[in-house]
Amino acid sequence: MSKLPASFFHRDDVVQIGRELLGKFIFTRLGRGTGRGAITGGMIVETEAYAGPIDRASHAYNNRRTARTEVMYSRGGVAYVYLCYGLHSLFNIITNVEGVPHAVLLRAIEPTEGIPTMLRRRRKKKLDRTVAGGPGACAQALGIDRAHNGIELLGERIWIEDRGVTLKDSQIVASPRVGVAYAGPDASLPWRFRIQGSPWTSRAK
Repeated sequence: MSKLPASFFHRDDVVQIGRELLGKFIFTRLGRGTGRGAITGGMIVETEAYAGPIDRASHAYNNRRTARTEVMYSRGGVAYVYLCYGLHSLFNIITNVEGVPHAVLLRAIEPTEGIPTMLRRRRKKKLDRTVAGGPGACAQALGIDRAHNGIELLGERIWIEDRGVTLKDSQIVASPRVGVAYAGPDASLPWRFRIQGSPWTSRAK
């Protein structure tokens, strides 16, 4: 097993990166104070890709720059965390080079590490898809919130590992993204990726 290098995130094809993140493992160590606590995480089973300037579903469509989206223009390998409906933190992985606002939304993981901690964060008693299936639940289970916006994903607090899981194309389902009807023709782009048959993906159609 090894942490994904910066070069993985610096590539220009955000759709390919979104696919390739399936089967990788994300981990967090986000205790209070020193930032060191229980390690939590698991295998990534669902993502969505957003291609910034040309993607009407992206917060940075047409190179829109606001206080919220400024972090999207960072070099790939940092976190973009924003609030959805003012309630749920959603965790995105910035990709590409500095100045190109590409991002991959993490939608679901299969929990494998620190499960008691994730259950406590989610106020759940048993492990099922609701613990980390869906972008808001996933971020909460991992302990990620707006305080982690802009954090590097190459260190000891949030990181992604390759543990040798290889997926065939037939094991990956590509479908339209969720909740982007406002994006017109871009709403139908098949840029949501899931592992075929995984019981840990979100239920959203």
